[in-house]
Amino acid sequence: MEQFKCEVGRHLRDHILPFWMKLKDEKNGGFFGQVNYDLSINKEAHKGGIAASRFLWSFSAAYRITQKREYLECAHHAYKFLVEKVYDHEHEGLYWLVDYQGNPVETQKHVYTQSFGVYALSEYYRATKKEEALHYANKIFQLIETSGFDEEFNAYKEEFDREWNELPNDKLSENGIIASITTNTHLHVLEAYTNLYKASPSLVVKERLTNLVDIFYEKIYDKETKYLHVFFDEQWNSLLNLKSFGHDIEASWLIDDALKALGLKEKKYVQMVIDIAYNIANAAILKDGSLANEKHDNNVDYTRVWWVQAEAMVGFQNAYERTKDEEFLRIVDGLWEYTKNNLVDKREGGEWFWSIEPDGKTTERAIGEPWKTPYHNSRFCLEMMERIGKS
Repeated sequence: MEQFKCEVGRHLRDHILPFWMKLKDEKNGGFFGQVNYDLSINKEAHKGGIAASRFLWSFSAAYRITQKREYLECAHHAYKFLVEKVYDHEHEGLYWLVDYQGNPVETQKHVYTQSFGVYALSEYYRATKKEEALHYANKIFQLIETSGFDEEFNAYKEEFDREWNELPNDKLSENGIIASITTNTHLHVLEAYTNLYKASPSLVVKERLTNLVDIFYEKIYDKETKYLHVFFDEQWNSLLNLKSFGHDIEASWLIDDALKALGLKEKKYVQMVIDIAYNIANAAILKDGSLANEKHDNNVDYTRVWWVQAEAMVGFQNAYERTKDEEFLRIVDGLWEYTKNNLVDKREGGEWFWSIEPDGKTTERAIGEPWKTPYHNSRFCLEMMERIGKS
């Protein structure tokens, strides 16, 4: 495992982060919004609120764990753009999309975007101890709780206009339905609150994070099938027979991260984390070592998506740490071999491809864009660097 740890550390240092560092926009702030499939950079592409937050998280976490100054400089750069351009100082919260100069383009406030703001700002605070960053993280936390939470149904809402009037959830619905509640948003609110609690362990964050863990157990997790439901109406009725393999294994370790941060040892929660990992291992690991994408009714999508493989490696590593079942280590090894041989872009100046199609061909989709940033694969590397070798 030490060899694996060294390999992913080198991969982060030599392959992933240099790709994103070269996108630093010295003139307009932040990072260039698009790298096309041919690796050409569109310097006038829009910059996403989610992407801006993910850049800030990635470089903050990379600095906190490695102490390399070049990552800190990128984190400072990302922080400045986020608080000056992506944050709406009139109506509060983070925009969905700004243009390349930082002017608002799509002013919707999505709880998913806000959660990444909390996640990133709390990580920047952990790395730098800059009180202003913690102030912004707590400010967005309060926004989510006051404007984005439905007390009647114990659910986090989704999409709002600039002034925080609720809108239909166009941004985070798929498969021909409009979902009032999504597992994806709840997962990333949980992830954000976990990091905020690590940064500044307050009683109110502890209470809200504990409630989120229970939401997963009571509302989202299917105790019979061991899958997570994906889309819901406003009363928590599941809308589709959809199984998102990547989100499930990501949720397994993120829920466990919350349990550890909170010191929660309730058997039912721990068992949920373990059962999800075994379920995805049995249902979605393919013969070539990769993880399939999702299943809708009886139709399996065999696309190998970059973030799914990255999160699966962390999820199964975490499952090994929980169970000591070495089959999980074999799964991690298979995922890494597949990823190295197929998803890692070996072209000069490349990073990771978006995905590999079911027929084995590379998906010709942008290498960098509002949804694809260093977050997933740099986190995989950083998690492995922190986890492996710990007693």
